[in-house]
Amino acid sequence: MRRMLHRGPGWIAALDRTLMRTVSGFPGGHHDTFFRRLSASANKGKLWFGVAAVAAAIPGRTRRAALHGLLAQGVASAVTNLVFKTLLPRARPLPEHLPVFRFVHPQPTSSSMPSGHSASAVAFALGTGMVQPVLGAVVAPVAAGVAYSRVHTGAHWPSDVLFGSAIGAGAALVTRKWWPVRPPMPPTSRRRVQVAPLPQGEGLSIAVNTLGGSFTEETAAALKEVFPLAHITLIALEDDVAQRVEEAATRPGTRALGVWGGDGTVGTAAAAAIDHDLPLLVLAGGTLNHFARDAGTPSVVEAVAAAERGEAALADVGVVAVERGLADDPEQVELTMLNTASIGLYPNLVRRREQLQPALGKPLAGVVAMFRTFAVEKPITLIVNGVRHRLWIMYLGRGRYFPRDHAPLFRPVLDDGVLDVRMMTADESFARLRMLWSVLTGTVATSRITHLTEATRVRVECGTAPMVLAVDGEAMPGVRAVEFTLKRAALRYYSPADGN
Repeated sequence: MRRMLHRGPGWIAALDRTLMRTVSGFPGGHHDTFFRRLSASANKGKLWFGVAAVAAAIPGRTRRAALHGLLAQGVASAVTNLVFKTLLPRARPLPEHLPVFRFVHPQPTSSSMPSGHSASAVAFALGTGMVQPVLGAVVAPVAAGVAYSRVHTGAHWPSDVLFGSAIGAGAALVTRKWWPVRPPMPPTSRRRVQVAPLPQGEGLSIAVNTLGGSFTEETAAALKEVFPLAHITLIALEDDVAQRVEEAATRPGTRALGVWGGDGTVGTAAAAAIDHDLPLLVLAGGTLNHFARDAGTPSVVEAVAAAERGEAALADVGVVAVERGLADDPEQVELTMLNTASIGLYPNLVRRREQLQPALGKPLAGVVAMFRTFAVEKPITLIVNGVRHRLWIMYLGRGRYFPRDHAPLFRPVLDDGVLDVRMMTADESFARLRMLWSVLTGTVATSRITHLTEATRVRVECGTAPMVLAVDGEAMPGVRAVEFTLKRAALRYYSPADGN
């Protein structure tokens, strides 16, 4: 095979020369300039990087498709130039095979077999099309033009282009396996319950944390406008949040507790609502509002509608029993968990992701943040339900989160009775290398270092040094042990019925 490709005899070379004569017989015109410029634009992948940059500006599948396309192109280019061009040396077409005005100048000096331009073009087109078919359909004619241009300009024999295209298609398929399409999330489901309607906020007591990230002087006035009969308690910098929430919950005439603030404030209000058997109205505000989104009240509009009609649902809550401080005299603290808890590198990962998200979008920012985090930081030792592990991350969700990989985002069900437990361990050989590879290829969920389980009780003890525990975004250092359990259907929360 190597001798045949180098010297050019046999049916492949004969077919190549026949096809080349056919191309050389085409009349000259403006298309010669077009294909020459198109071919040059794809040098070193510049054309595909430009397309990917434009596509990355569109969030969602289009941005993800651009990433897949670039990964496929990178694999195809590496395999073509580092492997096959070395194993299969072949002379390129000579000037006598084409009209001189078409012939590429300067002609590449590397092996003609296979065509790197074709491999990159097909890999990028198929890689994007497998994720976003519309983008793939737009790119496909351009990729085909680049592949043909290599023959039209005399840079390659036709068989070089076909072989390179096959390599590109294979790279796209391999890349697709690395970055599998996430399955669709299950439909939203809520267990409905009827609670007291709150016309114009009558009987509603709202605790507003003025330290929330989106709080302004107009926030309280806006809430008073939509709930004119409600009582509003403002929580200032010097106030104890739990105490002020308790005051709002125990105010005479209160039939429902409202809360405006981040996830930490909402968790505090949920605990008070359960203690005093009050339904909870979550008003999106503060820095993060994961529960408001999952509850179907991502804005005040939905919250007002549910409150006016008395529409509500049930949610489980997590109970976090913390032991911290001195080993011989530990401090006992009990927290309510509405959303998530994490131990290990997860808080650092989230911080990096949020810094990158405005520029890269959440999916790509998550990948870059994970890569940076695991490249420079060290795992910790924890004892989980009696088993010692070296861990990069331990994550617990109150309820089953989706997607089922390293980036949990949504909960379609809030009363499923489970703790979503995700551990990324460093117990295995070459743990850091395997972690970085799984992040790079998008195979974290299927990697052997990732352990996805569900439980109703989880106990975690520090292995060497006290750990930092984050519950609903609030960090607590010096933790020696923590136990997570559930209260089933303990919280009634306002949620519009049309949101399921």
